[in-house]
This record gives sequence, structure tokens and C-alpha cells, in this order.
Amino acid sequence: MTALALTKPAALRETSILPGRGGLFGRLSDAFWRHPKLLLFLMLTPPLLWLGIIYIGSLIALLLQSFFSIDDFSGLVNYEFTLATYAQLLSPTNFDIIIRTIIMAALVTLASAVVAFPIAYYAARYAQGKWKALFYLGVMLPLWSSYLVKIYAWKLILAKEGILTWIFAKLHLSWLLDGVLNLPVIGGNSLSVSYLGTFLVFVYVWLPYMILPTQAALERVQGNLIEASSDLGATPSQTFRTVLFPLALPGIVAGSIFTFSLTLGDYIIPQIIGSSRLFIGQAVYAQQGTAGNVPLAAAFSVVPIVIMAIYLWLAKKQGAFDAL
Repeated sequence: MTALALTKPAALRETSILPGRGGLFGRLSDAFWRHPKLLLFLMLTPPLLWLGIIYIGSLIALLLQSFFSIDDFSGLVNYEFTLATYAQLLSPTNFDIIIRTIIMAALVTLASAVVAFPIAYYAARYAQGKWKALFYLGVMLPLWSSYLVKIYAWKLILAKEGILTWIFAKLHLSWLLDGVLNLPVIGGNSLSVSYLGTFLVFVYVWLPYMILPTQAALERVQGNLIEASSDLGATPSQTFRTVLFPLALPGIVAGSIFTFSLTLGDYIIPQIIGSSRLFIGQAVYAQQGTAGNVPLAAAFSVVPIVIMAIYLWLAKKQGAFDAL
């Protein structure tokens, strides 16, 4: 009997050993095993439909809206193809908004990279065991709290009655704070309503997105490369410029994708901390909500998309996606 069982075909032995193969789930399993592309199709269809209809579809609708215009007399949207709405972006007021936002995004990205690099270097080269776990906890912990709570907390810190002003007063440095606030580029009589305050909050909120990719890139830098550079007579600054920084650059660029793009599109931080001068996110919100000028709001929304498309193309050339 045993010899006869061993001579059965493999498919018959499998059917007799595995119970329940004749049920609905068994037949489905067999069908998916015989047609793996069917299983792949069923798995990918729901997310692709969501991505294509909800995400890409909304962007296409937004792009189409930007080619319409608003009737100045009736305030209604004129559904005729025109580039007049994009021409409005070149007006002095709107162009200043775009330039102001790009400069802020660039400064936030640069400052985040400067602050993040030594933190990421320590975590990659020296932190081990529980200290590395504490590093990840410290970096990720701010991301677990509410976005609005963090911003309003910073508004209290930066206010005239806040702890920062109190510290400057105790150190007899109030004159320095007043001098900084009187600079035209700061744009406010208090840090809680100024460009500098907006900059500080942007850096604080987006800093983890710069630290983690930079740390990942530095983890891949082999220690013997740094030792070889030192053995060949390079100074620490030369080792940094010629070995460490070029190898960490893809991670820095990867982090800059987050800091730059998130600063470009954010409107809550400038709305709460910023001055009366608008950023792109605020302009989109104001035109779409208060003014009801949906075409101009759509045109403003296209600006960060175009900027980030160019930025991502340049980042890809630097190998930034390999560090994500």
C-alpha cells in the first residue's frame, strides 16, 4: 500500500495530504498559483485606482482650472482656455510672494542641513546600542505630537512675553533682540510675528526629515575610507571636503527634498507665526477661499509643482533617491 502511494503523481499526493483544497479558497489559491499575474492585478488595482483618480485626477483638475480665468464683473469662472491667469503671477505682488517663498524654503533647507549633519554624524559613527535607540526616539518624538500644538507652543515661546524674551532680558541682551527685530528683513516687532520666527519654526518642524536621510547616508560611509584619508596626510577639513561630504551628499539632498517641498507648500506656520506678507500656501488659501478666485489659486498651486519637478530631476542626478 505504501509503495502504491509513493507511485501516485505528485498532484494526487498533494491533494490527498492537504485538506480543504476542494473548497472555494482552495480553488482560488490554485487559480492564483496558476495565474500569478491575476493575483498581481487584483492587488495593484485598488491602490492604482486611488492614486489615479483621487491623487493624479485632482492634480489634473487643478491644472485645468489654472487655464481658466475669473470674470472681473460677475466674479464667475470663465471656462475658456487662456494664459491670462499665469500672467497674473508675474505681477509685482504675486511675483514677490513666489520669490519670498522660494528664498524661505532655500534658507530653511540650508539651515536644516547645517544643524542635522553633526547630529547625524554622531548617530552614524559613535552611537551604539541604547544610545542609538535614544537618538531615533529623540528625532522621532516631535513627529508624534500634534502639528498645531507645536506651532502654538512656539508662538508662546517667541512672543514678547515668552521665555525667549525673558532669557534675553536676564542676560541683558534685550538690545540685541530689539536690534534684530528692527531689521527690515525680519518683518515684525516680535519674533512671534516675523520672518525670523517663521524661519525658526520651519527649521524645528522639518529638521527630522533632514536628519534621518543624512544619518542613513553616513551609515554607508565605510570607516576605512576616513582612516585612509588620514593616513595619506589629509587634514580633518580636507577629509570632510573630499571624502565625507561627497559621500553624504545624496542623503543631504534626499532630506532637502522634504524640507524644501514642505516649506514651499505650507501655509499654517506662516499664517500663525508669519507677518502680513504672504507665502504661496497662504496665497492659495486666500484666493480659493476668501477671494473665490479658483483659477489664480490653481496657478499658484502649479508653481511649487513645477519647482519640485525641476528640483527632483536635479536631486536624482545627485543620487538622492538611493539614500531614501
